[in-house]
Amino acid sequence: MFNVGDRVVYPMHGAGIIEAVEEKDISGTVEKYYVIRLSMGEMKIMVPVSNVDLVGVREVIGKDEVGKVLDILKSKTSVMSSNWNRRYRANMEKIKSGNIYEVAEVVRNLSIRDREKGLSTGERKMLENARQILLSELVLAQNITEEQVEEMVEGCLS
Repeated sequence: MFNVGDRVVYPMHGAGIIEAVEEKDISGTVEKYYVIRLSMGEMKIMVPVSNVDLVGVREVIGKDEVGKVLDILKSKTSVMSSNWNRRYRANMEKIKSGNIYEVAEVVRNLSIRDREKGLSTGERKMLENARQILLSELVLAQNITEEQVEEMVEGCLS
């Protein structure tokens, strides 16, 4: 169970901080919810405490794990399908997993593909989404600004 102030990641949306644990009565059923304020943007998410494992909410990585993420961003691209649809689905599964290392792979692979061949509108949107998820977690893991994290990530990708 998480506590107020814990830094967590909500897959597909990014990292945030638990602001409160509230009880809500929905259709006669009272349930506890985590109120998570995402670090990027002004979005708040309410997640039922009972569904935390099901949706994949997890703690933000530690500072010691940031190096591994940056190494993934610096490494060469992994094998990607030349078929747009297969590549899109494989990347979407990685993003949905909530695993920061897999999200970093998506950012790296799509960034490289964008430089080499360009991206379709769908893949460009996917890259932006994956980048935001990655940046939001690195901001909380490193305790630095979004701009500093963006510079760090860009340095790894270039």
